Amino acid sequence: MEIRRYEPKDEKSWVRCRVLSFLDTAYFDNVLRQKEHYENPSIELVAVNEGKIVGLLDAEYDTPDNRICTREPDKGAMIWHIAVHPDYQREGVGGKLLLELEKLAKELDIAYIKAWTRDDNWVRNWYEKNKFILTSSYLHVFLERDELSSITTSHKNMQLIQGWAHYTGENKLAIKEKYKRVHECVCYEKKLS
Repeated sequence: MEIRRYEPKDEKSWVRCRVLSFLDTAYFDNVLRQKEHYENPSIELVAVNEGKIVGLLDAEYDTPDNRICTREPDKGAMIWHIAVHPDYQREGVGGKLLLELEKLAKELDIAYIKAWTRDDNWVRNWYEKNKFILTSSYLHVFLERDELSSITTSHKNMQLIQGWAHYTGENKLAIKEKYKRVHECVCYEKKLS
């Protein structure tokens, strides 16, 4: 298996790998039809086996003028995507991608890496096993038709069918009890030495 930089010719295989990787996670409906591009510089890696992309990792990093979800004085990076094709999961692919990211990040004087994920225990365990520390969380609340009755639009001929919201309050249990689909969105951070 080869870990290398993403190339534009990889896009279709990258998208396919990401979609299949996310099917059995709390992000199952976060489908992309094309690869994202970033405003700031980024480290975009792929794991390739027999010409097929089997893993990916994208991290965008801070510049002096534009911080990526960070307020710390040191230069940081945010992992936006990390995924391993289901046929290659639990074979160390994600760890190899992370090691390469860390190596490249240190060369760029990046002091820490952050990542957001939802409440899949196996994903959270992977971050913790790789020495990331949980730093904060909030809720992603997905609302269906019957849960939207108190929300209206300014257009009389438009009816809300679905929606989602961020809940940052203290009473997470009440929100989890009230709505059918609620995910805890958690932030992990790893300091690089």
